[in-house]
Amino acid sequence: MSDEIRLRPVTGEDLDLFEREFSGPEGTGPYQWFGFTSPAGLRRQFAETGLLGPDGGVLSVAEAGRTVGRVEWFAGTWGRPATSTCWSLAIGLVSAAQGRGIGTQAQRLLAEYLFDHTRAERLQAWTDRANLAEQRALERAGFVREGVLRSAQWRGGQWHDQVLFSMLRAERPGGEPGR
Repeated sequence: MSDEIRLRPVTGEDLDLFEREFSGPEGTGPYQWFGFTSPAGLRRQFAETGLLGPDGGVLSVAEAGRTVGRVEWFAGTWGRPATSTCWSLAIGLVSAAQGRGIGTQAQRLLAEYLFDHTRAERLQAWTDRANLAEQRALERAGFVREGVLRSAQWRGGQWHDQVLFSMLRAERPGGEPGR
């Protein structure tokens, strides 16, 4: 893995890459294919907000300056939104970038970014119970496995169990809380 993994705002060229790489099951992989969707909504949101806003966002993952994927965050709640909101994280890497530690580093960088630039106390991510590579990546990034959410995700004509991970502000990578 390159030491030059960076997160940066999405560009128009990145959107082209995302459409090319993530528009079908061969690009998303078996755990992220939820059917075809129109790219128009993402392009409209990009034109309006640059995919960065108070309710979440998308950043490009770059290795040595070349875009290799994206990370996303969106609000999730465990009760009333005013008192129980946290960020839920997601990642998508092009197939050539998988299995080299880039996902671990990108998710660690996103956690650092969100703890530095939002008031989040909790970050969370989940993955398919069978996606052992992503489970290892989340653990190496500093996330703690919390448990299994049974039949939580509909994909490919059936329900799938998900494994839930979290990171608290006090557990943030690379330093003490509130640095």
